[in-house]
Amino acid sequence: MAFGGFERHSGPSQPMSEINVTPLVDVMLVLLVIFIITAPLLSYAIKIDLPNDPAAASEAAAGTIKLSIDAEGKVYVDSEAIADEQLRERFRAAAKLSPVPELHVRADKATRYERVSFVMSTAQQMGLTKIGFVTEPAVNDPGAPAPAR
Repeated sequence: MAFGGFERHSGPSQPMSEINVTPLVDVMLVLLVIFIITAPLLSYAIKIDLPNDPAAASEAAAGTIKLSIDAEGKVYVDSEAIADEQLRERFRAAAKLSPVPELHVRADKATRYERVSFVMSTAQQMGLTKIGFVTEPAVNDPGAPAPAR
């Protein structure tokens, strides 16, 4: 690039025929930084003050059936031991509710799979289709393998 300030020409000076892109790049980088900073804020642009509903927490708790299975295979619903026939009746009654509640299953590690499978199939036969498993968060053990992703 010849800017013409330091070179000596013997003839008439010619106008510079190249465009200086440095200011253009500077402006584009500034605009890029501004968009990067403001883009996450756009989703929070509408301020809405949501009402507080103290009954919402109890509705969420009422919309679930908390079922536990100990290592021996004994079934508990809301910390109450329950027989298999009572379990069917409780599932049948829960399936008639609107909306149909979710079944949260907490099973001991030593529980036999047949018992967990029996509870799940009974729930499905009685009309409960939303079944979830409750687990404990993993303890950070330096010797433990990393979880699969």
